[in-house]
Amino acid sequence: MPLRVLITAGPTHEPIDRVRYIANRSSGAMGLALAAAARDAGCDVTLLLGPVAGDPPTGITTLPYSSSKDLTSQLDHCFSGCDVLIMAAAVADYRPKTYADGKLPRTTNAMTLELEPVPDLVARCAAGKRPDQRIIGFALEEPQVLRKRATEKLKRKGLDAIVANPLATMGAADIDATLICANGDTLTPGPLPKADFAKWLVGWISGTG
Repeated sequence: MPLRVLITAGPTHEPIDRVRYIANRSSGAMGLALAAAARDAGCDVTLLLGPVAGDPPTGITTLPYSSSKDLTSQLDHCFSGCDVLIMAAAVADYRPKTYADGKLPRTTNAMTLELEPVPDLVARCAAGKRPDQRIIGFALEEPQVLRKRATEKLKRKGLDAIVANPLATMGAADIDATLICANGDTLTPGPLPKADFAKWLVGWISGTG
């Protein structure tokens, strides 16, 4: 039976009204590369794909999401059916507390937007995972605090491993990441094109790398 891999990719769009939203600069490139690599490795791949410009790889199941609430629903539906969750999506940390059903008018006055924290989706999955499931997260941080914060996130969220990325990864063709594992192991394959790093990570997950 092929390894069942669930991958999330891309940003979330947190709506202010029917026209405007809060977002981040994630391109989804890493998640798309992971989906292609997992497919090529013979895995049964489901991709939860946010609003990105790139097309998903062929030969996999792709389910779209827009906001963090959409992604929560998709994870609730799909997580129990996977062996491995790779949480590469860049979920917003905050979202508007209220939503205007329509378009807010432009005025000459300042506007105050109240934000609320977005629930930690990967930690939520980790809290309910089965013993046979694994979860790999991602951390994007400043280089000088990268390993410290990534390790803290790994422990706080209850993950099996986390990919620690420097900020320079954003928008770049290559990735210079470190994989930090819950057992204390750290693996650094070196700077690689994102497609090659995806193949390396999938190989490590599947035990073939």
